[in-house]
Amino acid sequence: MLGYAFMKPRGRRRAQETVAVLGARWGKDLGIEQEVLGPGVRLAAAAGTSTPDLLAAARDAAAILLGTQAACSAEVIEGLTACRAIVRYGVGLDNVDLGAARARGIALANVPDYGVEEVATHAVALALACLRKLLPATALARRAEWKVAPLRPIQAVPDTTFGVAGLGRIGRAVAAKAAALGFRVLACDPYVSAAGAPRRVRLVSFPELLGAADLLSLHMPLTPETRNLIGAPQLAAMKPTAYLINTARGELVDGAALAEALRSARLAGAALDVLPAEPPPPDHPLLSCPNALLTPHMAWYSEASERRLRRMAAQEARRALRGRPLRNPV
Repeated sequence: MLGYAFMKPRGRRRAQETVAVLGARWGKDLGIEQEVLGPGVRLAAAAGTSTPDLLAAARDAAAILLGTQAACSAEVIEGLTACRAIVRYGVGLDNVDLGAARARGIALANVPDYGVEEVATHAVALALACLRKLLPATALARRAEWKVAPLRPIQAVPDTTFGVAGLGRIGRAVAAKAAALGFRVLACDPYVSAAGAPRRVRLVSFPELLGAADLLSLHMPLTPETRNLIGAPQLAAMKPTAYLINTARGELVDGAALAEALRSARLAGAALDVLPAEPPPPDHPLLSCPNALLTPHMAWYSEASERRLRRMAAQEARRALRGRPLRNPV
């Protein structure tokens, strides 16, 4: 009997659980996620982004890994039968119906620190491209017009005020890079005191930032308060020689108002990595503005940051499956 007791299983083996992967840019290549979650977890990638597609993959899933190209709407969340956690690949949770998730007791988490350097570097690169007028300079060079006169004026870095709206992880990294390059750096964040501001950065009010910045870079989440934060009145308050840079969320900016400001020379230019609809429709007004520099939501990306993002998101899902505290609960 003693030998039999020693040989008995210590408990029932846990049934294999499913983690659904919705809207990931890398499609069905889920090797990193599978390595982290282990062979006891089955991964199910959604075939598309419609509600039926998402529910086909996620209906019975214990956790969801959510990318930018899908949304966990209230309808999707109501159709989930076993979900314990939704983990966002990235920072923003604007593609999750937070109220519906919380009403169902579903834990929420994001990965806010996987690509801080990449996004900050991209924002500064866009700002420098604007300051140095690389778009019109390239157009001149392609026409074999080796002239500086059409590009005048170009300000020197020490004479240029770099404005940062939002001093979270990325905003602070942008401010530090801008200060290191020699810009005068102003910043605005209602949740940061003067004592908590980064070194060589002066805190000002939002209206003062709008009026003073030669380059204004946005670094804040999308909330009801920040949606269309930059509209016609704010653009009118900026210098006509100023540039707007957005690597945060497309909905922070009223795209129609920005296009009108660019067409009417009310604003010198804009550099945007994000738009409200991605990809934008062919008739989007910003696509026809020659003084708009657009990149395809790539600020987050490097080979290393993609690996970090996938691994860290999968680790968060693994914690949720094992009933352990989440690293970045929201």
